[in-house]
Amino acid sequence: MTPQEMWNAYKKINPSIGDEIDAWAFGVEADLLADLVLRGEKTATASAYDLYELEGELLPQEGTFDIILDSQNQAVCIVEITRVSVQSFKQVSAKHAYKEGEGDKSLAYWRQVHEDFFTEWLREAGMTFTPESKVVLEEFRKVYPL
Repeated sequence: MTPQEMWNAYKKINPSIGDEIDAWAFGVEADLLADLVLRGEKTATASAYDLYELEGELLPQEGTFDIILDSQNQAVCIVEITRVSVQSFKQVSAKHAYKEGEGDKSLAYWRQVHEDFFTEWLREAGMTFTPESKVVLEEFRKVYPL
């Protein structure tokens, strides 16, 4: 299903969502992570704060809706952003790591995977990752399909 088709289907249920679509895929293992969201096992994500600043992009906003895409840019599901916070990488909690639903859901696993990911992405942007680097933490709930 295309993002527009899914948005139109959900708009019949929730007309207040408007017409503007925000659709994105996870940066690593898009299909696996989208499937975890679809199954309700993944209810959070994290991204590098510095990349938002570099690109002049606004941070995600609570109460907005996003379409999660697979690696082929097909719509998998729609989520509502329920919480957004910014903190240093080293302050991310085990609770948040668990909500991300990846690997064994432990903080150790989360830190290992995300440190590698943030190091690579920031390096590509000419920046350096440190444990003090800020991360944007998002929590969401799947709203479509139910």
